[in-house]
Amino acid sequence: MASGPAKILVVDDDSDVLDVVGQRLELAGYKVQAAGNSRYALRSFFAQKADLALLDVGLPGVDGYELCSRIREVSDIPVIFLTGRGSEMDRVRGLKAGADDYIVKPFGGEELLARVEAALRRASMGDVGEKESGYSDSEISIDTDAHVVMLRGDEISLSPHEYRMLLAFVRHPNQVLSQDQLLDMVWGGDALEASRDSVRLYVDYLRAKIESEPRKPKLIRTVREFGYSSRPPSED
Repeated sequence: MASGPAKILVVDDDSDVLDVVGQRLELAGYKVQAAGNSRYALRSFFAQKADLALLDVGLPGVDGYELCSRIREVSDIPVIFLTGRGSEMDRVRGLKAGADDYIVKPFGGEELLARVEAALRRASMGDVGEKESGYSDSEISIDTDAHVVMLRGDEISLSPHEYRMLLAFVRHPNQVLSQDQLLDMVWGGDALEASRDSVRLYVDYLRAKIESEPRKPKLIRTVREFGYSSRPPSED
């Protein structure tokens, strides 16, 4: 986790809740990013790299469960639901979507801060125990702290979209990623404005930079009618 005050994304379509929760968190020393719907939440998440997300369930358009799932595809930050839906079924659904905690409205300010602090503390302990400083195989190495990619010993230059696409593939080896999944993972908040043609185009760009024979790709393979799959070179 980065140094300085933790950045917390708060997503709720009720402006009063955004104001109250945001003020309470800011008074506690956190930096708050507020969003009234999932579209702007994803934009803010990818632009500001939040350390924790507080999500309402009943959001317009893409609901909180789906938003949580999209965040989970690309990040392990703590996610806490703040919602008026308190049934056991709702809680189970939230946890299955990838949430770390579930707070039912109305809630007290001290309870909120205690849950946030506990979630951030657990995340920080996980960072110490699990070193995820990058990726390496016989062809490619990635320093995710410095955003440096080495291909067969030489540094290569990737655009932000190419870099995020490469990360999506190496973090999901041998898994078929659909074009819609890649849109979410690579374009994030801008996925609604991109298209499947964008995915195909950037797969071609990335292949041109990392494949020995881009027209006969071995690292990123097309799975017809389903999407794309990466295979570490050691498995060939």
